[in-house]
Amino acid sequence: MSRFDGRVAVITGAASGIGKEIALRFAAEGGIPVIADLNLDAANATAAEIKEKGGDALAVAMNVADEEQVEKAVGEVVARFGRVDVLVSNAGIQIVKPLVDFPFSDWRKLLSIHLDGAFLTTRACLKHMYAANYGRVIYMGSVHSKEASKLKAPYVTAKHGLIGLAKVLAKEGAEHNVTANVVCPGFVRTPLVDKQIPEQARALGISEEQVVKTVMLKDTVDGEFTSTEDVADAVLYFAAARSNAVTGQSLVVSHGWFMQ
Repeated sequence: MSRFDGRVAVITGAASGIGKEIALRFAAEGGIPVIADLNLDAANATAAEIKEKGGDALAVAMNVADEEQVEKAVGEVVARFGRVDVLVSNAGIQIVKPLVDFPFSDWRKLLSIHLDGAFLTTRACLKHMYAANYGRVIYMGSVHSKEASKLKAPYVTAKHGLIGLAKVLAKEGAEHNVTANVVCPGFVRTPLVDKQIPEQARALGISEEQVVKTVMLKDTVDGEFTSTEDVADAVLYFAAARSNAVTGQSLVVSHGWFMQ
């Protein structure tokens, strides 16, 4: 048997990047990923890719910051499969600006997607996990759940907040066999990170090459980006846990950037 035979995982932001890698890997090990994404066309393409390889998947449109959309999408999942076993709260954005110049609208937008989205998707899935007496919730944090960097006030705030949310859920969910953990990647070379490189170069007055070497990777042990595969390994570790022994924890996956 594969680790996830018959398990259903709602994975937000799963049409591309880290989320897509998690969905592909989950399906490869017998699970059924739900590709929850703003971009329904891209989500359908990812689901089709999984089905072409002999797996099963469902694409649903989801703005994680929209309560009605989240509840509707999770309802579709339960109507189709009768269960939600795993939630990977992965959807996120990045906005890079000095704190003194940060528009409140951008602050609210980023926190809404990262924190409101984590709360809304958790709450929607949790009632079904509690009913089944089983669930694995994994939040996509960051090294910025532990550390701070210039130009990222709301992102750092949100990523720290996810650790608090996971700890609360670990305590509340224990009697229902539900665990909650956080994966904290370093910089992963996705479109989200690629977009930051020129933005930080302009804001800091340095070259894009310097941003990579002296900002993003300077504290790693080997000057390497974290890969989507590295992050997926950690997520699937938490998702496959057989007992509640590992809960309320955060795992840094960063080539040594921030050592606990």
